[in-house]
Formats: sequence, structure tokens, C-alpha cells
Amino acid sequence: MRKFLVILDDTRECLNAMRYAAMRASRTGGGVTVLSVIPPEEFNHWIGVGEIFRDEARERIEVHFEVFAKWMRDRQKVDPNLVIREGEPMTEILAQITEDPQIGVLVLGASSDKKGPGPLIAALSRQAGTLPIPITIVPGDLSKEKLEAIT
Repeated sequence: MRKFLVILDDTRECLNAMRYAAMRASRTGGGVTVLSVIPPEEFNHWIGVGEIFRDEARERIEVHFEVFAKWMRDRQKVDPNLVIREGEPMTEILAQITEDPQIGVLVLGASSDKKGPGPLIAALSRQAGTLPIPITIVPGDLSKEKLEAIT
């Protein structure tokens, strides 16, 4: 089964990426893997309490994921799986793609901010020619109706 890999973070555009991945998976008989990366700076400042910060970050991610997962299950009939990794986001995204041969498409949400589409899209665009899978970039301000029409 081909899976769509989508990144869960705290950005507004993440919502459209999640919707797109779930709708495409539903319409094509695929699956969805939701990846969230905890950057090292989240818990390295205080070595003594690093484990507490790590646990809190994981809990926040799991709660956030469950909101999207419920919608995917109820509306799109897709049961996503969550992967939480620790490290630099680019490194961990590429590692996940390499480690899971069923991942066929990386789905990213693009910011509509005038500063640019976001750091992940900027970094991955520079490597796009060497990636083992295609990237789908979903505009962050695309309406739900437009997403439904294009998936």
C-alpha cells in the first residue's frame, strides 16, 4: 500500500496538508503516516529536566494527532499512524522516507506568509532532484472546497 507522509507541526498550513493527505489516501486506497519531529533544542537547555520536556512534547503531539486522526477515520475512512522522532526535522523526514518503503509521497503545507513557504519547503526544494519520492506542496490558504475538488 502506498502511504502519504505528512508532517505534523504547529503551523496553520499543517491543517491543509493533513486534509489533502487523508483525502488522497481515501480516494486511492492508500494510507497516511503522520510524522512529528521534536527538535533537540526542545529539551537540551535543561539536561536535568530533559526527560520531562520530552514527555510533555510527546503528549502535546499525541493530543494534536488525535484530533486529525479522528477526522481522518470518521470522514475519510483512513486510519493514520503516528511516528514521533527526535532530531533535526530535515534529517528525520529523510530518515523516515528511507526507513519506510511504503511511503510514496511527501505532503507539505505551504505558508501563505510573505516571508516564504516555510523552512521545510525551502530546504526540501533545494534537494527535490535527489529525493526518492515526489513532494506535494499544498497551499496553506486553499479552501476546504478547493481541496475536495482537487483530490
